[in-house]
Amino acid sequence: MTPVPQTLQDHLATGTTTLCRCWRITRTDGRIFAFTDHDQPMTFDGTAFVPTDALSARALEQTTGLAVDNSEAMGAISDAGLSEAEILAGRFDGARVVIWRVNWADPAQRVLQFRGRIGEIERAGGAFRAELRGLTEALNLPQGRLYQKPCRAILGDAECSVDLTLPAYRAEFALSAAPEGTILYGPALDHGAGWFDRGTLTVMDGPAKGLNRVIKADRPANGSRRIELWDSMPGGVTAGTRLVLQAGCDKTVGTCRRKFDNVVNFRGFPFLPGEDWLTAYPRRGNGA
Repeated sequence: MTPVPQTLQDHLATGTTTLCRCWRITRTDGRIFAFTDHDQPMTFDGTAFVPTDALSARALEQTTGLAVDNSEAMGAISDAGLSEAEILAGRFDGARVVIWRVNWADPAQRVLQFRGRIGEIERAGGAFRAELRGLTEALNLPQGRLYQKPCRAILGDAECSVDLTLPAYRAEFALSAAPEGTILYGPALDHGAGWFDRGTLTVMDGPAKGLNRVIKADRPANGSRRIELWDSMPGGVTAGTRLVLQAGCDKTVGTCRRKFDNVVNFRGFPFLPGEDWLTAYPRRGNGA
């Protein structure tokens, strides 16, 4: 926990306080939102905090040791900053959150209460509820090497080393049609059927710019390319929208060898014995 400055301690000891809470939310695209539950704007640390009653938080659960600090943020969806379209689009997923307790009469008297990220967001009835996860949440993730048949690397990362900027592994084009939320059509491509299965689709312009979705399947279809997504694109995409497709990988050693010629960097263990072998036991007989 951050220690309370002595000046703020002295203010609290007076019994008559002028306290408020200030939030700063930094999305993964770099856009910053800053709010305060005070009725006047405030500025400190180079950030201007605007008054709003559309955002509040439950009590912060903070502990010593490695336990995760948790809280929930609740608020109303408003044009002031947190719009329904952007929440649905996932633009606040994983956003960094910093919360201070501040003496609004003297903003220099403040204490950092929480630092972490936004987790799951639930939306209903014009309002939202966001889970706040503290910095120690990362310690709950599995660490070390996993012994499994599929490759543990993420396509294109440092362990994989495949260069996804090569033309063989990406395609950029203007969307031809989007008849359904998860079905898109583009021009014919030189890549074989299913080349982009399990890959990603990224929107390059329009209202959904910067958003991406996982590709369920892609196939040639009557002189065009039919792309099916697992989830629809929030905000929608229309004909003419620029898209980038990135190749996918099913994490098997065969695909690593044939599709990417990268078996030297395969990070799985394809010859691990299966459950049948592990549970086998000797029995009397001729071994047939």
